[in-house]
Amino acid sequence: MTIIITKILFISSLFLSSALFLARSGEVDDESDFSYDENAVNGPGNWSNIHPDWIKCNTGKMQSPIDFPNKKVEVVSNLGILQKFYKPSNATLLNRGHDIMLRWDNGGFLKINGTQYQLKQVHWHTPSEHTIDGKRFDMEGHLVHETDDGKNIAVIGVLYEIGLLPDLFLKIIEKDLKALADKKDAEKAIGIIDPNLIKLDGKKYYRNMGSLTVPPCSENVVWTIDAKVKTVTRKQIKLLRDAVHDGYEFNARPVQPLNDRPIKFNKPWPFI
Repeated sequence: MTIIITKILFISSLFLSSALFLARSGEVDDESDFSYDENAVNGPGNWSNIHPDWIKCNTGKMQSPIDFPNKKVEVVSNLGILQKFYKPSNATLLNRGHDIMLRWDNGGFLKINGTQYQLKQVHWHTPSEHTIDGKRFDMEGHLVHETDDGKNIAVIGVLYEIGLLPDLFLKIIEKDLKALADKKDAEKAIGIIDPNLIKLDGKKYYRNMGSLTVPPCSENVVWTIDAKVKTVTRKQIKLLRDAVHDGYEFNARPVQPLNDRPIKFNKPWPFI
């Protein structure tokens, strides 16, 4: 009997450790412990001091976001067109306090170098987190994908600048965004949503290895930044900012050191 109990405890401990590992590989949903205020004690510069699991936020060498300096970008054509296989799926909108997230039940998948990443969610940062040759944009959307084991993540970043034309995807969910305004942890099932409505170029994009841009800052992320900058209205940005908690209206992590990481820019032949 003692041997059986010991085995059960051992298996349980393995399961718990595995669950904790998977939880740490993903984004933190509760924003109460961290902020984006660079002058705050729980600001980006101090994230690693808040929890032991967040140590990578300051000690990691492959942190995101980064700037994409033109002089350091290697132009290639062999990465190919983005292999995304998205499909309409039931979706839920969630106010996480530090951002607004739309989660799909089964929105399809993305393939990179033969690895399949399931589409999980999209959320938005204002202003953008990544910059191009020092230029920061008005908003950045993140399409987050994970492998089935949860150990690796692929994120497609979509850059936006304020213009006359609204973003179609945000326009579709505007009423739902208003319903969740300033209601942390509030969820709202919004029916079938097609992720293909988030239009991507798919041919021209930046690619680098990096991390989550929120704690625990895990360095297990393949980043793809779509080269086509889209438009969003001031009203739509205001709607996203009004929806989150006070202090998170500007929810972009500062640019992190590149540390000699290679950056590729996929551009189909001919290079023109």
